[in-house]
Amino acid sequence: MVAEDVIGLFKEIGLSDEKAKETAKNDHVAKNLKSVIELSKKTISGNIPKPAGTLLYGLATKFKEQARAHVPLLVEYICKEKLTSELQLAAALDFVLAHSASEGFNTADFEKTCGVGVSYTDAEVTIAVSEAVAKHKDAIVENRYRLVVGPVITDARKSIPWVEGKRLKDELDKQLEKLLGPKTAEDNERPAKKRVDKPAGEKFDGKDSSSKAESAEAPTISELMKTRVHFHAPGENHRTDGYVVTKNTTELLKKHLKETGGKVVTRFPPEPNGILHIGHAKAININFGYAAAKDGLCYLRFDDTNPEKEEEKFFTAIQDMVEWLGYKPYKITHSSDYFQELYDLAVELIKSNQAYVCHQKAEELKGFNPPPSPWANRPVAESLKLFEDMKCGMFEEGAATLRMRVVLEEGKVDPVAYRIKYVPHHRTGDKWCIYPTYDYTHCLCDSLENISHSLCTKEFQQRRSSYYWLCNALNVYCPVQWEYGRLNVNYTLVSKRKIAKLIETQIVRDWDDPRLFTLTALRRRGFPPEAINNFCALLGVTMAEMAVDPQLLEACVRDVLNVTAPRTMVVLEPLKVTITNFPHTSHVQVEAPDFPDKPAKGKHNVAFASEIYIEASDFRKEADKNYKRLTLSQPVGLRYANVVIEVKKVIEDKEGNPVELLAECRPLNEVEKPKGFIHWVSEPVVVEVRLYERLFRHKAPEDPNEVPGGFLSDCNLDSIRVIPIALADKHLLGAKLYDKFQFERVGFFSVDPDTTCDRLVFNRTVSLKEDTAKN
Repeated sequence: MVAEDVIGLFKEIGLSDEKAKETAKNDHVAKNLKSVIELSKKTISGNIPKPAGTLLYGLATKFKEQARAHVPLLVEYICKEKLTSELQLAAALDFVLAHSASEGFNTADFEKTCGVGVSYTDAEVTIAVSEAVAKHKDAIVENRYRLVVGPVITDARKSIPWVEGKRLKDELDKQLEKLLGPKTAEDNERPAKKRVDKPAGEKFDGKDSSSKAESAEAPTISELMKTRVHFHAPGENHRTDGYVVTKNTTELLKKHLKETGGKVVTRFPPEPNGILHIGHAKAININFGYAAAKDGLCYLRFDDTNPEKEEEKFFTAIQDMVEWLGYKPYKITHSSDYFQELYDLAVELIKSNQAYVCHQKAEELKGFNPPPSPWANRPVAESLKLFEDMKCGMFEEGAATLRMRVVLEEGKVDPVAYRIKYVPHHRTGDKWCIYPTYDYTHCLCDSLENISHSLCTKEFQQRRSSYYWLCNALNVYCPVQWEYGRLNVNYTLVSKRKIAKLIETQIVRDWDDPRLFTLTALRRRGFPPEAINNFCALLGVTMAEMAVDPQLLEACVRDVLNVTAPRTMVVLEPLKVTITNFPHTSHVQVEAPDFPDKPAKGKHNVAFASEIYIEASDFRKEADKNYKRLTLSQPVGLRYANVVIEVKKVIEDKEGNPVELLAECRPLNEVEKPKGFIHWVSEPVVVEVRLYERLFRHKAPEDPNEVPGGFLSDCNLDSIRVIPIALADKHLLGAKLYDKFQFERVGFFSVDPDTTCDRLVFNRTVSLKEDTAKN
């Protein structure tokens, strides 16, 4: 049918010329609408009434593929005026979708559910509206015609659910006018927006802002999954878009529900051939988080079908990171647990002539248009015998594969299900020399574990139809695959091969180098797991691919550390200060709060003696008016010591650099309040501090357009600075591995694994957002 004819056909049901043309451009909707109109003409011989045409258009645009078999029935009910409203059509679509896994349904149940034949008298409508108005009378009188009437209409519909919307609204308008009288000029005015004043002092300056961090309503994974993520209910797989329904679907779903008890069951299925990175954190949170929010179960399943690349250290590290993020797997399983079941199912696939043994070489199958297999029509018995020979080691590697008779969305024809590898498996040893591929293993392991929600990143969308095809071809329970957008972080890379190259060239030390974005690296750098989880929650669950700057993650880290990391004083670049009039014969102890904004959360003692150390940058001989720290003419306060110091003499080295200040102190309450207060240490311990910057200079170091010389050329060779002799307060001597602190006025730091009993090593986790005016 030519375009003009299609547009003309669409206009027959009441579409405007513009709407008809717009609809004709959408191939999927146009095809459905054309089919619906042609079906309607079997019942309506003349012109299609506009009300019926509106419903036919709604039907064509809203029905899901698995309910297609019931479309002729719905068209008939519309044309015979048994379905006369959008509400009835919505109920009908929901009913047939719920029964799409069944061969039929009870017509009486259908008609009752959809309100077929139901009508209401004027009196019934009046009574229903009157009761709803009475229930909301106080709000109506207070707000008059500015009231949002949705809740009133909802209550009225409870007793007359199938009444036409216009009829209901007209009756409500009549009763409102009776109650309130005619509209006044004031009723027609828009209400002024209420201004919400922000509390004073909420600007985050990176220092002691724990009160703000605690009050911020940052979403959590639990909140996200409970309120903003709407997947299907267990057992309602057939209601989801694209799900393929077969004659066995109903029984398989019943069996699934019986075995799971109706619980949500998810899984996180990493390959144990590398270290998890920040992108995996999103997958972990979505899979484990959704199951937890729905009181369900989540498996940690290692996809260990490639023995060449798997190492025991990766299994351990992956489990460690999952648990570090706060999740406990329901069970830890391996794809290799199911090798026998997977083999048996492959035999069944061959028996049903949906798989065959092929001898094309791997290089022949590469690219978008490989030649068709000369063995595609091989007899079933022959493929069964050859597959057995593959299992028994009678072929060389690459000499034979098992291929499935299916075309992937990307156009790949007959993907490989099994290949030969003479490599011992870390769990099964030499028992197998054929190993299943991801395309074959993934959906069947999901089925065997009764996964209700197979949650994966967007690139697997092109494999969804083959996922459904394989489960249905083998007549096994078919889970639902849901996709979400992959997470990418700018100024980094997560490729296992490229990180290995960074290690090999000694640009980074190992997989846990704090400049990387592997999870082990982020832990070493001091990122709290709850901050990573909150970061993932902040991004949400959408189909959009996203690339975010590290600052967003660092902001989540600050939010957590602001309320969890106790404050302490550490001087990175020490300058000695001798207080010549120190009022005590020896050192004294002063109290310093762990959280200055929350003194009740704890405190620690700090030694204060005649010799202290301050940051070299906190002293200048001369400075402009914006400099609020120590100068020859400007005193400064010492935090927590309740004294102000004033420089009397500067001792310099041969180059004229200050090496010691001689100063006098005065009680804080006896002098004018100084412009600034600085941190300091006395009788300190020596610690090593490592400061990290971005490893890469460009947002996309792997993009040849942005970095023509390759990612190695983009490395910032000054991305780490080691301060071997920083001075810290003695109370830090009890710090343990991964303990976190805020070094006041400097940043957040974490104890590094290189720490020994003789020497503490700290990594800077994130800097503070300093107020530049104070610098």
